[in-house]
Amino acid sequence: MTVTESSVVGSRLLRKEDPELLTGEARFVDDLDLTGALWVACVRSPHAHARINSVDLGAALDADGVVAAYSGADLAESWGPLPCAWPVTDDMKNPAHLPIAVDKANYVGDVVAVVLADDRYKAVDAAALVEVDYEPLDAVVDLEDAVADSVVIHEDLGTNASYTWELTPDADAVEAAFSTADHVVAERYIQQRLIPAAMEPRGVVAVPAPFGGDITIYSATQIPHILKVMVALTLGLPEQKVRVVAPSVGGGFGSKLNVYAEEIMCTALALRHGVPVRWTEGRSEAAGSTIQGRGQIQDIELAADAEGRISAVRVKLVADMGAYLQLVTPGVPLLGAFLYHGCYDIPNYSFVCTGVFTNMTPTDAYRGAGRPEATYAIERAMDSLAAAVGVDPAEIRRRNFIGPEQFPYESAPGLVFDSGNYPQTLGRALEVVDYEGLRAQQVERRAAGDTRQVGVGLSSYVEMCGLAPSRVLASLNYAAGGWESATVRVLPTAKVQVVTGTSPHGQGHETCWSMIVADQLGVDPDDVEVLHSDTAISPLGLDSYGSRSLSVGGTAVYMAAEKVIDKARLIAAHQMEANVEDLEFSDGTFRVRGQPDAEMPMAAVAFEAFTAHNLPDGMEPNLEGHMTWDPPNFTFPFGTHVAVVEVDTETGEVEMVDYVAVDDCGNQINPMVVEGQVHGGILQGVAQALWEEAAFDADGQPRNVSFLDYLVPSSAETPSFRTDSTVTPSPTNPMGVKGIGEAGTIASTPAVVNAIADALSPLGINDIEMPATPERIWELISGSQDPPSRRRGLRGLLRR
Repeated sequence: MTVTESSVVGSRLLRKEDPELLTGEARFVDDLDLTGALWVACVRSPHAHARINSVDLGAALDADGVVAAYSGADLAESWGPLPCAWPVTDDMKNPAHLPIAVDKANYVGDVVAVVLADDRYKAVDAAALVEVDYEPLDAVVDLEDAVADSVVIHEDLGTNASYTWELTPDADAVEAAFSTADHVVAERYIQQRLIPAAMEPRGVVAVPAPFGGDITIYSATQIPHILKVMVALTLGLPEQKVRVVAPSVGGGFGSKLNVYAEEIMCTALALRHGVPVRWTEGRSEAAGSTIQGRGQIQDIELAADAEGRISAVRVKLVADMGAYLQLVTPGVPLLGAFLYHGCYDIPNYSFVCTGVFTNMTPTDAYRGAGRPEATYAIERAMDSLAAAVGVDPAEIRRRNFIGPEQFPYESAPGLVFDSGNYPQTLGRALEVVDYEGLRAQQVERRAAGDTRQVGVGLSSYVEMCGLAPSRVLASLNYAAGGWESATVRVLPTAKVQVVTGTSPHGQGHETCWSMIVADQLGVDPDDVEVLHSDTAISPLGLDSYGSRSLSVGGTAVYMAAEKVIDKARLIAAHQMEANVEDLEFSDGTFRVRGQPDAEMPMAAVAFEAFTAHNLPDGMEPNLEGHMTWDPPNFTFPFGTHVAVVEVDTETGEVEMVDYVAVDDCGNQINPMVVEGQVHGGILQGVAQALWEEAAFDADGQPRNVSFLDYLVPSSAETPSFRTDSTVTPSPTNPMGVKGIGEAGTIASTPAVVNAIADALSPLGINDIEMPATPERIWELISGSQDPPSRRRGLRGLLRR
């Protein structure tokens, strides 16, 4: 794809989606007005681990407005277990996860009964009347306790270990590298749990057809196509009778990449009662009804020579699955498994992950899904290696980068990186932030004994995105493919419809897909309509997650439009009695080479295709192209972020005074959309570093389920960001695009923590537990708390 001055692609076009969203005209699930709908309220376990001896629904059934109430036992025959689509090993243990628990609750928030009423608030009030006789059991909340099987949660499995997955191409070479290394860096990092907080809570409405058979499910989901398949399988329904619609969806970040109990419950109950059934999540309820992110112990070791050139990396993870495996829970750590060497040319590699069950909310994909965790570990360890070698953090990175001349680069874990220029993004970031000036300022402040110390943190990242190709996913035991589908049709009046299998929830697909097609067909972007997120309109698709929308879905759109042009060329040649090879196409018009007056606009071709009065023999009428694209490889965006902080050594307060992000996502369709994605991603990563933590006590009780206690950043805490970019096109797709939706989150967390550790290094502090709250920093400075690396297990996830 070549971007010219006249191109729509590459311009800063305002988003087509925004007027509807900003004026309140967009319709979300909770806005749907359905006469006669019943509301579901869930009775959730207050215990992290407890047997269910009995469920008494009597008082609830007598309550005003209540139509029905059910225990798990009442509905156990109505469905199968919730699906897990990623059995990462052949012997992976996957306990049955029913939408409503029958015998035992395994985390706070596990559904044990439901109430249906004709009013939302009547249902909630009645749910409070359900009496459940629980027998509390000891809970497992520490990952090392889970590994030790101190209490086995799912007794029939005999262990808390779900699986162990290893990627070690040459164990002997790894051992040899460590045995001969001049420097060995061994670090332990903790990835705390995070609570996703999309602007729109989850919600679902299931609407059965008046005379039975078909059912339409409206859900605030990222995956309408996958949800349709899984609902059909879980409830034993004919798939062609199930329609899923994702209306306006207010953010997801992976938390809506799932098949949830409430979607299955509402569908089953709507079919049972013959009326619409709906549920909308409460904010505090979300801590036990929506998945959580992260949750890992990371042990990482680097072996390097005297100059700091790394010869091997060795990683061992313990990953928190929570109480059950959700849709892709076990595979999330594996999405980072190939990237613990980061941007660096490291010849020897070992990765081992053990996934364990705990009595906490199930985990699953959260923005970046495995890639932020991997980047955090290698980028924190790189700073430790720089200190061991005695060189600047920027220099240790330069010495180890994969060189631009090495692409396509086959990494030790087995991936082939498509393209990159890592020194360029590092150099640009250091230039923009005035790195040398900051280091000089830092020296002055330290010499003066300033109580506000400057810290500079670097994070150079690479990620794999565009989840594909299908055969690679098959090798990882992933149940779905990595393809994406699109249709482009030019209507008789020359307006254009695009049908895409991707399902946006804030990314700007309607704008960007319109720009792609407008550039190709030579039309105005406003003349392009993009249809999505309804399986009746777009029957083929694999939806949006893993920064795959543009590089897979957008490429499918591009290639479908190319098919339209190819067919239109045949029609134009036939109409103008010219050779197909003699036709050129630009700015929406076919022209015959050497004959300036011989031309035919696309609008005329479209009408001729519609009337079918004079088409080439055997050609089907109408102008339409369909493409299902299965990419040959992932794409590999990269970049360098620099965080600059001031740490008050008297209070532990951290202030971010500057942040520079230089990202490379290949060719950009709309730089304004790119910047918006980077800004949002950075803030989520900064929030993990400084504010957010899903805290549990030793009994598995969540301690911060509301926004009064869970610190989602507001505009008051949001720092300013300076963004820049380089462009290194991907050779794996015709547009040369990569992905950007998760880059900010992947890069920012280690940049911020590296900056804090840098500020505190004169005090002998080189590690800080996340989130780096003023209290925790002050305790480290005052010596009242051991460094995180000396502490046991996942105590960092427990609010003491």
